[in-house]
Amino acid sequence: MAVSKSFLVSSKLETLLSNPNDPSSSPAPLIRIPTCPMNNNGSRRGLIQRARCEISASKAANVSALEQLKTSAIDRYTKERSSIVVIGLNIHTAPVEMREKLAIPEAEWPRAITELCNLNHIEEAAVLSTCNRMEIYVLALSQHRGVKEVTEWMSKTSGIPVSDLCHHRFVMYDKDVTQHLFQVSAGLDSLVLGEGQILAQVKQVVNLGQGVNGFGRHISGLFKKAITAGKRARTETNIAAGAVSVSSAAVELALMKLPAHATSSSARMLVVGAGKMGKLVIKHLVAKGCTKMVVVNRSEERVEAIRREMMPSGVEIVYKPFDEMLACAGEADVVFTSTASESPLFLKEHVESLPPVADGRLFVDISVPRNVGSCVGELDNARVYNVDDLKEVVAANKEERTKKAMEAQGIIEEESKQFEAWRDSLETVPTIKKLREYCERTRAGLVERFMSKHGDGMDKKTRKAVEDLTRSVVNKILHGPMQHLRCDGSDSRTLKETLENMQALNRMYGLDVELLEDKIRAKVEQK
Repeated sequence: MAVSKSFLVSSKLETLLSNPNDPSSSPAPLIRIPTCPMNNNGSRRGLIQRARCEISASKAANVSALEQLKTSAIDRYTKERSSIVVIGLNIHTAPVEMREKLAIPEAEWPRAITELCNLNHIEEAAVLSTCNRMEIYVLALSQHRGVKEVTEWMSKTSGIPVSDLCHHRFVMYDKDVTQHLFQVSAGLDSLVLGEGQILAQVKQVVNLGQGVNGFGRHISGLFKKAITAGKRARTETNIAAGAVSVSSAAVELALMKLPAHATSSSARMLVVGAGKMGKLVIKHLVAKGCTKMVVVNRSEERVEAIRREMMPSGVEIVYKPFDEMLACAGEADVVFTSTASESPLFLKEHVESLPPVADGRLFVDISVPRNVGSCVGELDNARVYNVDDLKEVVAANKEERTKKAMEAQGIIEEESKQFEAWRDSLETVPTIKKLREYCERTRAGLVERFMSKHGDGMDKKTRKAVEDLTRSVVNKILHGPMQHLRCDGSDSRTLKETLENMQALNRMYGLDVELLEDKIRAKVEQK
C-alpha cells in the first residue's frame, strides 16, 4: 500500500513537533513532506523507517522535526487516544475577584471555542461560564500540552498570571471529567445543592455550540449526556425539593441583614437589571411579602413583561431607566444588582454621595463580573455582599438534600458508564474506515485489471455480477476483523483487547501514518 504522494504540514504544526515544549516559538516556512511507498508485509519498525522519508539537503535543518512527525507523533497521536480534559475555577477553588476576570458572556462562547481550537493540541472545546464557575472542556491531543495551552489562553484573555491560575484551578481527565460535569449538571457541585439553574446553563452550552466548528462529537456528546444525567437526578431523587437558588439566597441574605425594625414590606427595594436573575429576585421578593419595588433596566419591555406575569399580585413594580439608577439608589434601603455589565455600576465615589440610611445601605450583588466595586465596602454607610457571601444562607437546608445527593450519585455513575462505553466505541472508527478504504481500493484495482484483460464483450449484467461478487468476498473477509474492533459494551471483550486488535491491524496494513495524516490534516483545515 502507498500513502498519499505528498503531505502538506502547516508551519504551526511543524514548529510544534520540532519544539513541543514551546508552542509559541517562531514558525518555520511551510514544508512539503514526500512520503514513501509501504507494502503490507513490513514490520512496525519497517513502517516507521519508511515513514522517515529522505529530505533534500536544503531542508536538512528540519529533519529532526520531520522525524518526530513520522515517528514520535505516530505513537503520541494514533496509539494513544485524545483525552477529554476540564480546566476550571469555581466557587470552591477561587474567589469572585478572580472568577469575574475569567467570566465569558454567553454571546462570546462560540468565539472562545474557535480560539481554543486554534491552539496546537486542542481538537474540540466548550465553555461553561456562570456566576459560580468558569470551566473549559476540551478534547486534547496531549494532556500536558493541552492543559498548558488552555491555561496560557485563560491567562491571556483575563490578565491573570499563569502562576495564580495554577494555584486556584482544578484539572481533571477523561472519566473524572465525565463524573464532574454530570455532578455539575445535577446540581451536586453547586453552592446551592440541587439548584436547577445550572442545568439550564449546561443546556445553553449545547444550544450555543450547535454549528460551531470545534464543538465536536466528543464534547457535544459529553454535554448532551450531562443534560440527561441532570434531569434524571432531579426527577428520580427530588433533590431539588427545598433547594434555594442563588437569587432566592440573595433575597434571604438581604432580609437577614435588614435592621431589626425593618421588614420586607417596609424596606425600600431596588433591583438593577431585569434579566433572568433580576426576574427571579423580583419573584422571591414578592414571595417574601414585598409589595413595592423599583426596577432599573435599559428597556421597559422586560419590566412590563414581569408586571404582566405577576398580575394580579397587588405588587407595585416601578420602572426607571438606567440614567436614573444613582437617584433610585439614593432612595433605596436595599439594592440588588444582576446585570451583564463587564464593569462596575457602583463605585466608591458614586455611593459616598448618596443620602445615608439607618445601619448602612445594603448592596447584594449576584453578578459576575461584579456590578458593585469592592471599594464600596470601605464606606461606613454601605454594606456589600456578593455571591461568595451566600454560603451562610444555603448551609441551613443542606443536610436533607445531602442524603438525596447520595441517591443521585448512583444515577450519575450509571450515566457515566453509558457515556464512556459510547466514547470507547468511537476509538476504532478511524481504523475501521481506513481498513475498508484500503480493501475497497485493492478490490477495485484488481477488478479493473481483470476487466482490462478479460472484459471485452462482457455484458453489463456480468460486469455487475463480478462487482457484487468481489464486494461480497471483501465483506466476508472483513467480518472477523470488524467483530474484533467492536467496543460498544455488547460483548465481553475489554477495551484493552479491542485497542490491541486495532493497533495490530494498523501495523499489518500500514494504517498508522494515514491515520496520523488525517488527524493533522483535520487540524490544519480547522485553522
